Amino acid sequence: MKISELPGDEDSGLTNRTYVFQNESHTLGNALKCIISRYEDVVFCGYTVPHPAESKMHFRIQAKGTPALDILKRGLKDLEKVCDHTLELFEKEVKAFQKS
Repeated sequence: MKISELPGDEDSGLTNRTYVFQNESHTLGNALKCIISRYEDVVFCGYTVPHPAESKMHFRIQAKGTPALDILKRGLKDLEKVCDHTLELFEKEVKAFQKS
């Protein structure tokens, strides 16, 4: 996954950033937004896919006090935990179904 900052964003401070995810879309954007928007130190979190023909997603974080990059890293780690838990439950249920 390639991530970069949106040019010109450096003037808005460390707590407000827009990140550009290459080769990503609504699938990652919506899941990540749902997790990050619940953090107490987040004022705004949202994403957009600028154009369907472009394979990229813009992800915006505005926070109070915490650097946006730290919040993004925490969100990605928390999303990974959710995905791991979902896979574990799915595999457990598949095994239970196959035994019956």
